[in-house]
Amino acid sequence: MKRVKKINLIRERRAKRTRAKIRGTTERPRLSVFRSNKFIYAQLIDDDSSRTVAAATTKKGVKAASELGAKIAELAKKAGIKSALFDRGRYKYHGQVKALAEAAKAGGLKI
Repeated sequence: MKRVKKINLIRERRAKRTRAKIRGTTERPRLSVFRSNKFIYAQLIDDDSSRTVAAATTKKGVKAASELGAKIAELAKKAGIKSALFDRGRYKYHGQVKALAEAAKAGGLKI
């Protein structure tokens, strides 16, 4: 197996393992994180009704991820959400992902 295909397969398995344990509800949606090469995205997802409750995006970087965490916590308050399940996907809990989660916690969102 080519190296790139093997790495992608490992990433997909890690994401499936993470998401298999998490299911967002109306009262406690899933806070999903996605990183592209230029941006970082955060969504609050209600898996029961298959809809996105709130979403936000920003440029990459730890400082920008912290701002995004505060912004998603603010959007959650407006939507009447007090707690959420954190879905880090295929990413390790450090760096930008950790900064986003910590800022969301500091913004009043219980994770």
